Amino acid sequence: MISRSPAAADPAHAPPGTSSTPDTTPPAAPRRAGALIAVLGALTAVAPLATDMYVPGFPAMGASLHAGSSAIQLTMTAFLAGLVVGQLVIGPLSDSLGRRRLLVAGSAGFALFSVLCAVAPGVEVLTVARFLQGATGAAGMVLARAVLTDRFHGADIPRYFALLSQILGVAPVAAPVLGGAVLSVSTWRAVFVVLTVIGVLLLLAVLAKVPESLPPERRHAGGVRGTFRAMGRLLGSRAFMGYVLVLGCTAAALFSYIAGSSFVFENLHGVSPTMYSLIFAVNALGMLAAGAVFGRLARRVRLNVLLVAGVALAVVGALAQVVLVTVAGETFAGTWLSLFVTTCGIGLVFPATMSLGQTLGRSAPGAASALLGGFQFLFGAVASPLVGLFGEDSSAPIALIMLGALVAAGGCLLVLARPWRGAGEVAARERDAG
Repeated sequence: MISRSPAAADPAHAPPGTSSTPDTTPPAAPRRAGALIAVLGALTAVAPLATDMYVPGFPAMGASLHAGSSAIQLTMTAFLAGLVVGQLVIGPLSDSLGRRRLLVAGSAGFALFSVLCAVAPGVEVLTVARFLQGATGAAGMVLARAVLTDRFHGADIPRYFALLSQILGVAPVAAPVLGGAVLSVSTWRAVFVVLTVIGVLLLLAVLAKVPESLPPERRHAGGVRGTFRAMGRLLGSRAFMGYVLVLGCTAAALFSYIAGSSFVFENLHGVSPTMYSLIFAVNALGMLAAGAVFGRLARRVRLNVLLVAGVALAVVGALAQVVLVTVAGETFAGTWLSLFVTTCGIGLVFPATMSLGQTLGRSAPGAASALLGGFQFLFGAVASPLVGLFGEDSSAPIALIMLGALVAAGGCLLVLARPWRGAGEVAARERDAG
């Protein structure tokens, strides 16, 4: 059960026993951080790319592997499950073993299992390979956040997390386009060949540009068991879990939008696939713009204030869609505007929760990153299928699911995170002042 004690605002006041060694201030940001940030951004992008690049090839995959649509869709579920499990395992392990060796192993494993996906003789082998591809690909996503927490502090943290969030917003838009381009000249297996190449390039980039960010003296004593105990203590931190659940519920709303928006615009409003791609891209640009605004305001405005604003904006957008459908029926302009407002709010929530959560969990950054990322994709994977269960005759189901998820995010924010307490911000301010 989540503790009711006040949450820590910095590592010095972390939940008792979160680390068996005292936390130290992370090393100063390197003078030339551009290459490191670029590689961490690419590591963050690989999972959403691998999630969506092969989606345009689903019909061809079914015919090639003699499998039904549900079996093909299960390969997507397997990948997402691997992504969740991988983050929850690799993140805590990195607090004890260091980041670099796990990043190297994860990148190599992602490339290897992408090859297995490309040559899979049947859907069963493909499903297993996709799970393993997700589990190894999770290393890049979970450890990118941990490395940022190790290497940067103060106002740099929200700025760089805003960048990672922007990448997460662009990658799902770019992935189907890239996949479609590959499929226009080859078969679905070529998509996984491309992912193999990406994995090899990431491996080389990690070897060249990502040094170990967690030296032995700052690792958890007590070995692997101690790091998982640290994760358990983070689970008992009220404020930390508040941010985790806000991120998870918001991700559920975003995944519902991704899963259901195509039928809303193409089936109900009759737009072409090209027009839908434009709508989706514009909304993604809204998320990008919100992330950029967050990065600029984070130096002057409390992160919890920005988080509250993001949740409120997303709720307003989802509520407007429910009201419009109820009162005025299906309207193209109203639906687009409502979803644009919602995605802009989500663009504020993601970097805010990541920044605040990682700061609260600084004494165990890998475990903190694992919980933030694991719950994000777990909630998203659970929410996605719900949209299709209620039929495709109205946009009301997607609007209600998104609204319910975002209201739940607001509840977690108020009841658990309690933003007026400023949890996750004191440490950054003290370091900036110093």
